[in-house]
Amino acid sequence: MSSYLPINLDDLLHNRGVESERVEFKKSWDEVSVGPQVLRTICAFANDLHNLNGGYVVLGVAERDGRAILPPEGLSESDSAAAESWIRGNCNRLDPPCAPLLSRETVEGRSILVVWAPASDTKPHRAPNRHGQPRFWVRVGSETVDAEQRGDLARQLIDQTARVPWDDRRAHDARVEDLRETKVREFLRDVGSGLIDEPDGREIYRRMRIVARANGHETPRNVGLLFFSNSPEQWFRGASIEVVQFAADRAGDVLEERTFRGGLADQLRDCLNYLENLSASHLQKQPDRSQVRGWVSYPLPALRETLVNALYHRGYDADQPEPVKVYLHPDRIEVISYPGPVPGIETAHFGADVRVPPEPPARNRRIGEFLKELKLAEGRHTGLPKVFRAMAENGSPAPTFDFDETRTWFRATLPAHPEYAALLALRDAAHLRALGQHMEAARRIESAWTANPASANLAVEMIRSHAKNNDVEKAEGVFQKFNDRGPQANVADVANALIDVLFEAGYESRARRILERHGSSLVGQAAIEAGIRARRVRDNRSAHRYFQQAGDAVQGDPRALLEFARAKLYLAQKPARRGSHDVRRRLLGEARKLLERAIQLDASPADRAWAWCELARAMDRQNVPTAEVERAYRKAIEFLPDERRFTSELKRLSHRRRG
Repeated sequence: MSSYLPINLDDLLHNRGVESERVEFKKSWDEVSVGPQVLRTICAFANDLHNLNGGYVVLGVAERDGRAILPPEGLSESDSAAAESWIRGNCNRLDPPCAPLLSRETVEGRSILVVWAPASDTKPHRAPNRHGQPRFWVRVGSETVDAEQRGDLARQLIDQTARVPWDDRRAHDARVEDLRETKVREFLRDVGSGLIDEPDGREIYRRMRIVARANGHETPRNVGLLFFSNSPEQWFRGASIEVVQFAADRAGDVLEERTFRGGLADQLRDCLNYLENLSASHLQKQPDRSQVRGWVSYPLPALRETLVNALYHRGYDADQPEPVKVYLHPDRIEVISYPGPVPGIETAHFGADVRVPPEPPARNRRIGEFLKELKLAEGRHTGLPKVFRAMAENGSPAPTFDFDETRTWFRATLPAHPEYAALLALRDAAHLRALGQHMEAARRIESAWTANPASANLAVEMIRSHAKNNDVEKAEGVFQKFNDRGPQANVADVANALIDVLFEAGYESRARRILERHGSSLVGQAAIEAGIRARRVRDNRSAHRYFQQAGDAVQGDPRALLEFARAKLYLAQKPARRGSHDVRRRLLGEARKLLERAIQLDASPADRAWAWCELARAMDRQNVPTAEVERAYRKAIEFLPDERRFTSELKRLSHRRRG
């Protein structure tokens, strides 16, 4: 038989899209012990104290720590029939009666019974306790408890009775025909519900609870119009997403405006696709390892969760005509929704590791339920940690959240990745320089650096800018500030820029100190650059160490091969000491191998010429036959014919060896 459930059964059994507190498993069935427990839990789900839209009781499935044990124990045909009859009969005797939906399902060849008890329109309900006394039952976490034993829970339940959540209310000015059956069936297909096999569209609407009876006829519920009509704005003016992109200049001119309409899930997907296409990404292959290091301007999981939360927790009634607004600034994205959070939620609750108190009810239980079934929303209280985690893993600053004192709006701000904001600033500065506005370009870079001192690109640009003004102290100050605040993975890149500046300015001792301080942890390309700079300040021992730290990255870089070989040739001619003959011979052999590889790679004529020259010198010191050494010198002259040192060294070689 086809499923009566509007959700995916496998997701239900594995608590995907449905929180564990909304599901209760029972291994078997009997009327004496299991029956009353199930009845009280159905009553609690129907009372729906925390506005989660009820829950599910699954008979024939054992559990451990709130999770299903599969394959299921299963129910016999007689037990399934007896359970159905007992539950229907006793639910009619609840005060007031309620009618859960019962669906027999087959899992791994075994029969189970799923009881869906949605939030009731006629709550609060009472069910008998062990002594037969009618009591109000509610869910606290994964437990069903007697609300009257805790006066605060009973009071909350009574206070809530007069308030039907907005998204579950009837839309009296709409007709059932305003729902699009094709959209409903697309939803059922996307979530993997067996209800899609039901041929009668009106019956599907009833089982999904997107329609309700009013004045003798059926009318859509608000949530049904939001998800399954062509134009929800016809009834709810704020049911859209407005995206505005601002320019980086002082005026903050609007570059582009887009509005996303349609069913709630459709506009959410379309807006996310648009934002993802605007998001820049940077991938950098690490020469010393197989992984790729990279970042995106805004990590999609954080962007998705932030936008989903805005649509989930906002208001849609007549008092909230404003759409969700997404403002794209050069250095951040702001997502603004209306109104602010429900009472009980405070600014202090929006932290990376802060737990939201369980008391505040969700504003839109049905909207959240549909978004979770579509895998667009996270489980209860898990979305915020995901935003913080995604931003941190991307190397982005932490998100911020704020709202006004009267709770008329709520804003979530995702800062851009530091290097994304930096690249925009560098691009703007280049454009300004092309227009001849050099002072304005300098101000743009300095402003960006002041706002974003964790950017390696901006730090390098500031160091070079100060160097042009002959202000080495300010350049060193920029490096120190970045070293204190920037990612440690990028310190070497900024240090190398400062070393260049110091070297060009004649401060070799300062450059050497920075190399010594920051060189030990360098790998890959950063180590290669440090090795080249150490060679420039004639620190061959440090240069040799850096090239060794670079590992296999050296093998594909002709300049690195040349400088590594030069460091080895220098060390091979140090004064003799015990065992030094073997060391000298090893260093010469290693230098020769590096140079032989360098001349095979694609490099500039100058680098290839010097590689041939150094190879000739290494072979000469190894007493290689004269013809081979002369050939190496001639190759050097071929690539760089104006270099007189090659010619003079070749002449001296011929004179010395042939006497």
